[in-house]
Parts: sequence; structure tokens; C-alpha cells
Amino acid sequence: MCGIAGIYGLKKGLNAGIFRKLSAMSDLISHRGPDGEGEWVSPDERVGFVHRRLAIIDLSPGGAQPMHAPNDTVITYNGEIYNYVELRDELSAHWTFHSSSDTEVILAAYERWGEDCVSHLRGMFAFAIWDERKHKLFVARDRFGIKPFYHTEQNGVLYFASEAKALLPFLSDIETDSSALAEYLTFQYTIGVKTLFKGIDTLLPGHSLVVADGQVRISRYWDVQYEVDFDHSPRHFESRFKELLADSMNVHLRADVPVGGYVSGGLDSSLVALLASKHDHRNRSAFHGRFLEYPGYDESHYAREVTDLADMSLHIADITAEDFRTHMHDVIYHLDFPVAGPGSFPQFMVSALAAKHLKVVLGGQGGDELLGGYARYLVAYFEQSIKAAMDGTYKQGNYVVTIESIVPNLGLLREYKPMIKEFWREGLFEDLDKRYFRLVDRSTDMVGEVDWSSLDKSRVFEAFRAIFNNQDNVRKEAYFDKMTHFDFKCLLPALLHVEDRMSMAHGLESRVPFLDHPLVEFLATVPADVKFRGGQMKQLMKEAYKNTLPTSVVERRDKMGFPVPLKEWFEGPLASYVRDVFAQQKARHRPYFNSDLVLENFGSASQFSRKTWGLLSLELWHQRFHDRAAEFRAMVN
Repeated sequence: MCGIAGIYGLKKGLNAGIFRKLSAMSDLISHRGPDGEGEWVSPDERVGFVHRRLAIIDLSPGGAQPMHAPNDTVITYNGEIYNYVELRDELSAHWTFHSSSDTEVILAAYERWGEDCVSHLRGMFAFAIWDERKHKLFVARDRFGIKPFYHTEQNGVLYFASEAKALLPFLSDIETDSSALAEYLTFQYTIGVKTLFKGIDTLLPGHSLVVADGQVRISRYWDVQYEVDFDHSPRHFESRFKELLADSMNVHLRADVPVGGYVSGGLDSSLVALLASKHDHRNRSAFHGRFLEYPGYDESHYAREVTDLADMSLHIADITAEDFRTHMHDVIYHLDFPVAGPGSFPQFMVSALAAKHLKVVLGGQGGDELLGGYARYLVAYFEQSIKAAMDGTYKQGNYVVTIESIVPNLGLLREYKPMIKEFWREGLFEDLDKRYFRLVDRSTDMVGEVDWSSLDKSRVFEAFRAIFNNQDNVRKEAYFDKMTHFDFKCLLPALLHVEDRMSMAHGLESRVPFLDHPLVEFLATVPADVKFRGGQMKQLMKEAYKNTLPTSVVERRDKMGFPVPLKEWFEGPLASYVRDVFAQQKARHRPYFNSDLVLENFGSASQFSRKTWGLLSLELWHQRFHDRAAEFRAMVN
């Protein structure tokens, strides 16, 4: 786990000041690698790499980067290749290894298989390889987007880095990309290659980038396919799920340092912690965040039950409104731009606590998208079951949800009644894509605060619909798979963005065992009525591990992600803070939103509204990056 950055002149003679540029990039990602730094520049100064090291595997100097190979290839790499042991054995007949690192395994795999080496890698990664023999730059990002990669082309030079902030010194000005902003205001994340920084793109998950002869080529090397297996029983799927998750845990626990875990009190992180504790006596540290100022925001008793069962030490961060006031600017800086929901703030605080004890933690990201863990799936199916009952058509596609089967699980929606009221306010029984879009649209209560006349909301829906209705991945009639597929492709990368940045802000590596591609590919074949039988969220996991997980965690009906008492804070101890942020002179003249109306409608946001959070994050982002653009340009001028 590290930070990487690099420069490539698409034509010779375009890289004046390359050493100064690389130094600036290295400084901006220094927090990602506190254990070492390295730099490499080609003899003609056309290509340059930097690396910031967080040493996890092969702690010796032999694992340092950028790493040079005898075949004239050089790599800068961020991540972990979990099957490096097996690959090393396989490749030893073709390569003489000089270290025990997974980095060198990538170089050996590239020598053996070329660009197809990514198909052999199991893990989380973003890397760049310079091949001097072919005068080619080869870049790849892991299948799910666990590790980040950003790039921009400016004046004939390609710049890339683990974090977008490292590319800001090379922009002529820091501007907002209007199409990405429209996506952010709708979903609180973007769903394509564009970022909120105009001119900076992300390399999508499962994609590679090649530069040869001055031309940039981007291609996809992996995608998930929902080819549903209707031939096996639920017991078969439960058994196979356990086998694959156990195998994933085995390789995700490979490290030359102790491994701990986040334990929220929910199913996913609890299961990961329990399974990890059985592998190694060193894996006994767990970390949790709670809010004690208001009732309903303390889940530590669930986390404590899990850690007691696993014989783990539970370390708790008690998070306060004052912590928000003190650290929210840091959260936005490390995120690079606003993304996802308010969970990034407590994640920042818990990661700070974990980093005081170890270097590696395991988390439960991916479980909701793969196994059906979001309450909105139940809301969507509730509407469809009513429609099916009225139409007399209970079976549609590869799922069976009827009024009779779903009613016993509707208690899970008790806390979501305001959301359902808003959802049913208009458009009842419309096309599935329109209904799910409404469920994930976070902008429905932004009346007047946002100037939509200069943003294209219709384009956002069309981009959403292209993914939601993509029959190359999901069958037309498979509603559950269409919902989870969209979240897997769009929401999950945003959550992984938070996972990476909030941990790496403190030099901490976060691993996500649910996102192991053999496991993901298997789960895409499991019928929806096995994962979501009768509207029971995560039914497959609950059945498979009912003798492993505490009954209280399996049966709890109040789990809501990582709840933060924003409404209580914004109406109480942080009211003046929020008003001061939006009352600043520059805030009153931002493009796209009206800070006066934000303040005027400040108290109208509901418990479930993300409006104030989303617009506050956006304003803090403008303050940290747009208003200080000159500081970034000065780093290379």
C-alpha cells in the first residue's frame, strides 16, 4: 500500500523541469507512504516515476520502489497482490527473483504475459510500468477500484497519481466540471470517468491504459457478468459462498505485520472480524466509532458482542461535534473532492485511532452491493409486489417477491418511512429505471439552492439508465440484479474512494475481503431469490453463517450504515459553524448554488436529507482547492 505518481511526455522534449514536478507530486501524496520514498527518471527525462512507501510485504530495502528489473522495465505500484506467493512459484522458472515482494511479481508477470498479466493478479492495485524495450507505458487498475488512479493530459504531457490533488499543480486553473457536478448533486458521487476537477479523469475499475507512439489507449480487461445459475439449491450456494470467502480471508491476511479490523456492529464487518480472528493470534485488534451525544447513534454494544466472541480487543473512538469542526477540512482535503455520504468523517476518525496501533485493517465494504444489503432494495420490491398483486403477475425474471412473502420483513423499513413517503410522492409504478433512479437521487429536496438551469439533469438520468439497463451484464427482467449491478459499478467505487483516502490519510492500509474476484464472480451467478428471499436482506450470508454470527447482529433491524447525528449537530452545536461557512463572501458567489437559499432553508432538511451535508462539503471543497489554486501552481513554477 503506497502512493504513486508519474509523468510521461507524449512527445520528446516536453518534460522541462521534470525533477521539480515529480518532487511536488511526491510531497502531495506523502501521507500515503510514511516508510520511504523513491524517484526514477529515464535518461532522456521523458518519463519519471515517484513512490511513497507503506511497507506491508517484504519490509526490507529490497521491496523499495520505483523498482527496476534487468529487462529494462520499471514499476511504481500501489496495492497488494494477494496471490503473489502462488504467482512467484509459477513464474520462478521464467524469472530470477531478487526480493520477496509482490511488486517484483507484477514485473515478472508482465514479462511472462504482457498486458494480460492483470488477468492473473488477485488483489487491489494501481500501477504503472515503463517498458524501455517497447517505449511503452502500461497502467492498470484493479477490478473494483479499490486502489485509485487519476490522470490528466496538459500541453502534451500525461500526468498521473494516486490522488487528484497531486495533479493540480499542472492545471492552468482549477475549475469545476459541470457534468461531474450534476452527477455529484444527484447521487453524491460521479458515475463515469470525469471528476469534479475539470480536466482530471479517473481510470475506471477493471481498465488499463497504454501509451505508445504518443497515443493513449484505454481498454477494459474485466467486468462482472450476471449469468444466473438456476440449477443448484440454496444449500449449494451457501456452501460455495463459505468456501470462497474462507479462501479470500486466507490470502487477505497475508502480511508481514499484524492485521486488525473495523467492526461497526453490522453483518459484514462482524463476519470479517470473526473469520480473521481464527487465523492468527496477532489479529486481535478491532476499531469502532460511536456518538454518545444523542440517543440512537451508539452501536458499540453490537461491536462489543462480536469482539468478545472473537476474543479481540475493541478500541473505540468517541466522536463529537467538536471533532467535526476540527477535522472536516482535513476530510475534504484528503478526499480530494466530495464523494458519498457523511460516513467519510467518522471513517477518518476511526482510521486515526487504528493507525496508532497497526498498519493494516480489514473492512466489510462490498457486502451490501453483492448480497443485497440496502433498505432501498426492499422499498423498490415492496412497490413492485403491490403492482404484481394488482396485475396478477407474481413472477418476473429471476426473483419471486409477493405481498405475502415481503410483509414479515417490512419492519426493517420502520426508520425509513420518511424516505418512502418521499419516494411515493410521485411516479408510482413507473418504469423500473425511473423508480430506482428516484430512490438513489439525493437532489429531490434541493429546491432553489442549486441552479439546475446551467446543469444537465437529463444527461445524468441517461447516463444512469445506460448502466442500469445494460443487458450485456444483466438480463432485462432481473430487477434485483439491475439494482445491485448499478450500485456495484457506481456507488461501490465511491465508497472505496472513502475507504482508501480516510485510511491512507493516516498511513493505514484497508483491505476488503468481500471484493475478491473469484467470490464476486460466483455471487453474480446466485439467483436473486436466494440472496433476497421474501425481501430478507443478505439472506445468503445469514443462512451460511447463522452458527458463526451473534444472533443479535443477524436479527437486528436498526442498522443504517454509519449513522452520524448531522441533523442534531447542524441544529445545535454546529449551527453557527455551518452558517459561518455559507456566509463567507466567496461562498455567496459560487457558481451552481445559492448559499443564501441554503441558509434560508437550513432548518427544513429532514433526518434522511443529504442536502446540507452535500452542499457543505461542496463549499468546503471550493475553499480548500479553488480558493487556493495559486498555492498548487506555485509548487512547480
